Formats: sequence, C-alpha cells, structure tokens
Amino acid sequence: MATRYYSFVVAVHLTLMNILFGMVVGAAAPASRGPIEANDKDLIQVALNLEFLETEFFLNGALGRGLDSIEPEMAAGGPPPTGASKANLDHTTYRIIEEFGYQEIGHLRAIVTTVGGFARPQIDLSRHNFANIFDQAVGYKLTPPFDPYSNTVNYLLASYVIPYVGLVGYVGTIPNLVNCTSRSLVAGLLGVESGQDAVIRTLLYERADQIVVPYKMTVAEFTDRISALRNRLGMRGNKDEGLRVPRRLGAENRTDSNILSANANSLSYSRTPPEILRIVYGTGSENKPGGFFPNGGNGAVAKRFLAAL
Repeated sequence: MATRYYSFVVAVHLTLMNILFGMVVGAAAPASRGPIEANDKDLIQVALNLEFLETEFFLNGALGRGLDSIEPEMAAGGPPPTGASKANLDHTTYRIIEEFGYQEIGHLRAIVTTVGGFARPQIDLSRHNFANIFDQAVGYKLTPPFDPYSNTVNYLLASYVIPYVGLVGYVGTIPNLVNCTSRSLVAGLLGVESGQDAVIRTLLYERADQIVVPYKMTVAEFTDRISALRNRLGMRGNKDEGLRVPRRLGAENRTDSNILSANANSLSYSRTPPEILRIVYGTGSENKPGGFFPNGGNGAVAKRFLAAL
C-alpha cells in the first residue's frame, strides 16, 4: 500500500512539474519554427560550441585538466570552463573517456581549419549545474545532489546528457550544407560522434538495471528521464529515447532494447540549431542562455538568437 501511494505521489508530482515547466518555457520566448538563414560556416559553428563542451568534459573527466593544458591555442583566448573536475572512473571507462577527449581536440581543429572558429564560450561543468539538470529530468530535487564526478556510473549518466545532442545536430545540419567540403567535414564529425554516443549507451545498457545509489532509480530509468527532458526542451516532439522503449517503438517493433536511439526506420533523429540551443541552455529557449552555456553560445547563429532576447 505504501509503495502504491509513493508511486502515485511521484506521478502527480511529475505531472505538475511538466505543466509548470511548459508554462515557464512558453513564457521564455517564442520558439523558432521555420528555417533559419545561415551559410555553411554559420551552421557548422553552432556545433563548435558543443565540441568545446565535449572537449572540456571528457578531458577534465579523465585527466583532471582541459584544453588549455594540451592545445591552448584552440581556445582562442576564451575563458576556461567552470567547475570541471577529474572523475573517479574505473580503468576501462577512464581509457575510453581519455580517448574521447583527444578526439574532440581533433574535431575542434577540423572545424577551425575548414570553416574558421571563435573563442571558447563560457562553459559550466560544475556539479551544481549537473545537479540542476538531473533535478529537472526527474522532476524533483535529488538528495544528495547528483554528482557527475563521484563514480563511473554517475559520469556515464552525465556523459549521456551531452554527445547525443551533437549527433542529432549534425544529422540535421548535413542536408542544409551547400559546399562539398562542408558536407564531408560534418559527415566525418557525425561518424565519430555517433560512435561515442553508441559506446556510452552500451556501457550504460550493461548496467541498465543497476540502482543508482542512493536514488532508488535504475540506470535505465535515469536515461528515460534525461531523454524526456531533452524532448521537452527541444519542443519538437519525440527525437530522444532512453535505453529501453515499449516494443512498439523498438527496432521493427520486435525489441524493447534501445542501445541506438532511432526512428521507425532505424534512421537517426535530427535537430535544428534552435532545438540544440534550447537543450544545451536548459531553458527551452534559443534566446535565453543558461545550463552549460551561462552566457550563451558563440558564432553568428547563437549570437543572433541572443540578440533577439
């Protein structure tokens, strides 16, 4: 009886949180619906913000130091991230995340040398920011606050938050690129981003039924909540799914496993630049900075939306 009562209370609480969240997002700014005017450089530079984010998160998580200690010129004088920390990782995960960090440096170099770059934006990788994201995802304040750096499982869940956003952004960018060199660049970036996301999801899937201590929620349940949050923030329907789905949403309606998030034809979902900014800002508005980018992103597209605030 107590368990049923608790489940009922949580369900009601989540419903109210979703209603309130929708009211806040709706009040933030009108969402961009139509196509945006941007050339190849502008579109690719939206992703450069996310590449900076991933670079700093992975390098600091594995090594305890970021871009400035390895390729400082890539930061172009931009401020160092706040709150980044070395994570307490098992050996295998450490080696994977270290490799991801080095790969991200290559991504920065590829974008800058092909279309040009900009100064690293201010990035918030603090425990406080991640705690806010996870509170928003579950619909209530976690106690103690979620700490992405405390152990391997927490870090993998925090990693689940980031690369997939870049992946679907690249999928949405490619059809709008004109230049063959631009398309080749983004296709190459997409290939590695997809691989990173697949590795993270696989590592989490191996732990899908593991309870994330001390929250009494499983790894799979956390991924469901994070994906649902990104769908709410993106405001363009279901383009994000956790590690398990109803069979009707699984590949060919034959499985409830969802190691790779994809549509009915097992094709990757896509997102537009406004959707991406709404998600990484954590505000549901491309005009209102916050979340990982407290001062907003850099580049022509991000700056244009910020100017419209």
